[in-house]
Amino acid sequence: MDLSILGSLTDPPILFFFLGLFVAAVRSNLEIPAPVTKFLSLYLLMAIGFKGGQALRETGLTGRAAAVIGIALLLALVIPALGFLVLRRRVNEFDAAAIAATYGSVSAVTFIAATQFVTARGEEPGGYMTVALVLMESPAIIMAVLLATWARSRQRSAQMAGDAGAGASSPVSGAPLSLRAILHEAFTDGAHLLLIGSLVIGTVVGADAGEAMSPFVDDMFKGLLAFFLLEMGLLVARQLREVRDVGPFLIGFGIVMPLVGASMALALGSLAGLPVGDLTMLAVLAASGSYIVVPAVVRYAIPEARPSRYFTMALAVTFPFNIVLGIPLYYTVAQYLGA
Repeated sequence: MDLSILGSLTDPPILFFFLGLFVAAVRSNLEIPAPVTKFLSLYLLMAIGFKGGQALRETGLTGRAAAVIGIALLLALVIPALGFLVLRRRVNEFDAAAIAATYGSVSAVTFIAATQFVTARGEEPGGYMTVALVLMESPAIIMAVLLATWARSRQRSAQMAGDAGAGASSPVSGAPLSLRAILHEAFTDGAHLLLIGSLVIGTVVGADAGEAMSPFVDDMFKGLLAFFLLEMGLLVARQLREVRDVGPFLIGFGIVMPLVGASMALALGSLAGLPVGDLTMLAVLAASGSYIVVPAVVRYAIPEARPSRYFTMALAVTFPFNIVLGIPLYYTVAQYLGA
């Protein structure tokens, strides 16, 4: 790796992330009010969606855009399936389905930080990368719901067989949750809809309207991203206290699985002839894990799974790994493989 890439560690937003880690580690009373944190997350989603829409408006849906979207959807199906097959050997099937969904989906904050990283190096990604971000949110949730339903049916079959062998006739408890309700939750999540709506608005408005929005979505972006990463540092440090419920195997999975996903994305993106910026962003999407949308849905879709596992892994292990080491690593590899 080019050591100059590690200069990203002195980028102000990343330094504020470390500040948050330190402040929480020394148990300071610094606290960012929840409404402020909510505003910052919504602002970042709106800004990245609008900027992505503007870029998409300029380039249009080209063959490259179609290739990126196709690869993104393929990865959104393959990664959770692969993760589930590995995890079910070491944890119960409900935890395996929830964790697999977490890693099959994406982290919008990691995407935003990576966009800032590659843009600062003159490798601005295409607006269609935001489309890929949007489309990768839901397939993993759908797959997790199906896997959990399958696990429940196996559990019921085993219980019924045991009851029959014992001469029992007691009913099996635990009716499955409504798949329709879960999918509605996945597709109508507020943050998801804001991202989609901002992308559409950025695509349909003209260049003049884009310039009028520039002070809001461009000039303020890096400062508010730094503020948000300060809060993320506080949250990650507090969540690290839950790592004892994760264990060495799952901690290793939270680092190795992003590398596996990124490797698949880099290989497929290289075959498709993607440039360095797009290739890096595709790897980031494949390597990140959702700690906002997916945990919110999985909490109701798979109540048997433990949030202290799937949420902690994505937030306290994978997110800091990607922010500090992953993004520079993916960018370095993309420089060798990119068109």
